[in-house]
Amino acid sequence: MHGSSPPLPQRAPWHEIDLQDYLSWGWQVKNRVSGAAELEEVFDLTDEERQGLSQTQGVFRFGVTPYYASLADFSNPDCPIRRQIVPRPAEATVQIGERADPLGEEPREVVPNLVHRYPDRVLLLATDRCPVYCRFCTRRRIVGRVERQSTRAQLAEAFEYIQAHPQIREVIVSGGDALMLGNNQLRYVLSQIRSIPHVDIIRIATRMPVTCPMRITDTLAEILAAYGPVYVMTHFNHPAEHTSVAAQACARLVDAGVVVYNQSVLLRGINDDVEIIRELNRRLVRSRVTPYYLHQCDLAEGIEHFRTPLSTGLGIIDGLRGHSSGLMVPQLCVDVPGGLGKVTLVPEWVVSQKGRSTTFRTYTGETAEYLDPSE
Repeated sequence: MHGSSPPLPQRAPWHEIDLQDYLSWGWQVKNRVSGAAELEEVFDLTDEERQGLSQTQGVFRFGVTPYYASLADFSNPDCPIRRQIVPRPAEATVQIGERADPLGEEPREVVPNLVHRYPDRVLLLATDRCPVYCRFCTRRRIVGRVERQSTRAQLAEAFEYIQAHPQIREVIVSGGDALMLGNNQLRYVLSQIRSIPHVDIIRIATRMPVTCPMRITDTLAEILAAYGPVYVMTHFNHPAEHTSVAAQACARLVDAGVVVYNQSVLLRGINDDVEIIRELNRRLVRSRVTPYYLHQCDLAEGIEHFRTPLSTGLGIIDGLRGHSSGLMVPQLCVDVPGGLGKVTLVPEWVVSQKGRSTTFRTYTGETAEYLDPSE
């Protein structure tokens, strides 16, 4: 990484780490905090957090890079970064309506690790590893269970399926985090996909710019650009995640010709506020990252305490539209349970309709009439 560097954490166990090591993504992943005893050296844990760590063992993996942990407030359990890192006891309880596979991926897994849900695109789950195991993870049934990546033999089946189905125009490489793949494996995956003539677009789903921006090296950006068009879909949830180092990582991708979009997840007590989303998206647009989706939290097991009512997201979009540049207004997206696909919601702008006349509500609260053309 070049440009300004993140300050080294002042708390154990990293306060004496060499800066060159700290700025290596390999070091970050290798030195993830992965247990309660290690986390006690980083945060002043509450009894509730200790219970959460204990009760979720075997339910969903825990792990966080030193970089991302250092963004959190070590003394405040309500810190929006810390809430995404440290499990709470509620995570160990499955609520009514929650599902192990809320997106219905398993019935649509056509060959190992390849999900074909929409007619023109497929999802390739290339690894189950992540730099940080977010507590609201939708794919928690498989992510981090073993920490493995798909073998080339498994990937060959996926590539053969894509080759045999010319209606597939787009491949989304995800996991886990797609950029947990090493450069050689990533280059192999991209080259195989790009060699299929009918594939137009490759998407890379990653939270690396947020949780381990050291991964976004010049070499990585060159690899992605070489197999373009490649779109990187990243995942900032809060302005505190958009550090100078994260901004540099995004800039490195954009400068190389890689288009970067952001998908935020709406999380109770973390970003369920119009001013937080406005500030986040303002920073993203300044970094040439397009806010794409504001996702309603899925019905995955153990994460109801993160979910908000649909009215919360609609209120946020209502508060953004007109009051912020349209470049900063994402689509509010709900993934319908059972794998039936995404729907997008918008606030109700129509007050009434009669004949040719439609009365609209504007962002200021005023109303105005629009007339359809006469027949």
